[in-house]
Order: sequence, then structure tokens, then C-alpha cells
Amino acid sequence: MSLNVDKELFEAYAFYAGVVLLKMVVMSFLTARQRFKHHIFISPEDVAGQKGYKTGIHDDIERVRRAHQNDIENIVPFVVLGFLYTFTNPAYSTALLCYRLFVGARILHTIVYLFTIPQPSRALAFFVGIGVNIFLAYKIIVSFM
Repeated sequence: MSLNVDKELFEAYAFYAGVVLLKMVVMSFLTARQRFKHHIFISPEDVAGQKGYKTGIHDDIERVRRAHQNDIENIVPFVVLGFLYTFTNPAYSTALLCYRLFVGARILHTIVYLFTIPQPSRALAFFVGIGVNIFLAYKIIVSFM
């Protein structure tokens, strides 16, 4: 079995993996932004000597934090699965569809989560992304059996 990867396929993977990884990094800054906006931090050392700041939990901060946590739980597996998938010699169009679906679903998931758009919008975006990850895992397993 040869583990050669088509250059164009790998470029597509690298681009879309880069997009979702950057999106995940940006979520850290959005969490910090909410903490500064509401003057609420999680650890006492973060507010030591700062007047008007306190520790605790705020709904707006938790919403961004949960969206970020959900990204971590879904994007990290996608980056690994998407990389391994490139070694299965998939059709370029199929791989591109998978990568685009996942990235679009994750961006949409964050938008509907942060702007509190009613369900089932967030669930639909989540299941599209998880469906892609399951598909990639299945194709990897079947290809390397």
C-alpha cells in the first residue's frame, strides 16, 4: 500500500484545517473579550489588585466558553481525521465536499450559538460536523483494514 497524497488534495485539507484552527483560536479572544466586558474572571489571581473586577460566572462568558469547548471537541478530531483521510486516496471532489461541509457547519454552529438562535439550528450545524467526522473515520477504518 502506498501512502502518497495528491498535492491538490493536501492543499485543500491544509486550507480548511487552517480555517477551523484559526476559528478555534479566535474563540479564546472572544472569551477574554467577554471577561473584560463584564469584569468577571475565573481565578482570584486574575483580579488581584484590580478595582471593579470580580471572580465568578456570567451567562455571556459561559456561552462563548461553551462554544469554544464545543470547537475543541469537534475541530481537533477533524484535523486528525482529515489528515488521515488524505491517505485513503479519496476522490478530490468528495474530500473537498467533506472539508467544506465541516468548516461551514462549525462556523454556522458558532454563529447560532453566540447569537442565541433557537434550536434546532445549533443541533443541525453540530450534526453536520459530527456526521463528517464519522464519515471520515469510517473511510479511514475501511481503507486500512
